[in-house]
Amino acid sequence: MKAMVLNKIGNLEETRSPLELVDWPIPSPRANEILVKISACGVCHTELDEIEGRTPPPKFPVVLGHQVVGRVEEAGQKAGKYKRGERVGIAWIYSACGRCKFCREGNENLCEQFEATGRDAHGGYAQYMAVPEDFAYAIPEAFSDMEAAPLLCAGAIGYRSLRLTNMQDGENLALVGFGASAHLVIQLARQKFPHSRILVYARTQRERDFAGELGAFWAGDFGEEMPEKVHAAIDTTPAWRPMVEALKSLERGGRLVVNAIRKEEVDKDSLLKLDYSRHLWLEKEIKSVANVTRSDVSEFLRLAAEIPIRPEVQEFNLEEANQALLELKERKTRGAKVLRIN
Repeated sequence: MKAMVLNKIGNLEETRSPLELVDWPIPSPRANEILVKISACGVCHTELDEIEGRTPPPKFPVVLGHQVVGRVEEAGQKAGKYKRGERVGIAWIYSACGRCKFCREGNENLCEQFEATGRDAHGGYAQYMAVPEDFAYAIPEAFSDMEAAPLLCAGAIGYRSLRLTNMQDGENLALVGFGASAHLVIQLARQKFPHSRILVYARTQRERDFAGELGAFWAGDFGEEMPEKVHAAIDTTPAWRPMVEALKSLERGGRLVVNAIRKEEVDKDSLLKLDYSRHLWLEKEIKSVANVTRSDVSEFLRLAAEIPIRPEVQEFNLEEANQALLELKERKTRGAKVLRIN
């Protein structure tokens, strides 16, 4: 099969083409696994973190990609959940131990043995992949393969982030950054909290205009003052400054949820400007998001089909994965980027 493979860590802007198109062996599913013939795989900012060394390092060479859609090609001897030809999705959570306190409580995203698709196991930048059948999800008929891909990470992690805000209908929500995840969260939030106003920080005018099209009450650049206080905020940016700026507009007792695996670098200038009395006092909270659980993915897929949420996608061929990643790095985005595989 064809696969785009990462062989080493490097700076994307310097290397330009960190992934190599290679002939790769089709995996054989183990007893509890299914083999999936891939049709689409979303491109995520986490892949930039993996390429540039901000996440725990994978074992090289590795096939990236964790927003995977395809059809079951083969099942292992003990796998019987899906039939051949059924359409399934695979998300960032590839496996967990199933026995620890966190797994028993449904928080397998916090399991010490958590394995990530496209980092700890080969992912979806390829024509086939194998996955434990309990970590695959039926895809609602409402979505095409290309539309479904970003729902599996950008959507699911956005869903978890929105839940963790603890906001109520009528309270204001800020979305800090407006990429693949935020363009799905805004659709979910407008349905779930119809009396709430959504305010957006975005770096480019293109993103701010897109936020307005999707119903944002206000959209401005980082550093502009929001016209109203917000009771909750979700930060999806790779930088520190937007998070600090959002804290200024957070209402007393409000919560900022940081939806990012890593920040790109320690921005000492922004952090030094974090003033306790202005940014954190009066019981404001900062809470991080760690990965997703299986219930996050399955619940969000159901809700997305019911609403329905409509992802906006930019399509690339598998061989164009480097171009898609570079455009993501350079913030040339509108919605989500998705690789068309088979």
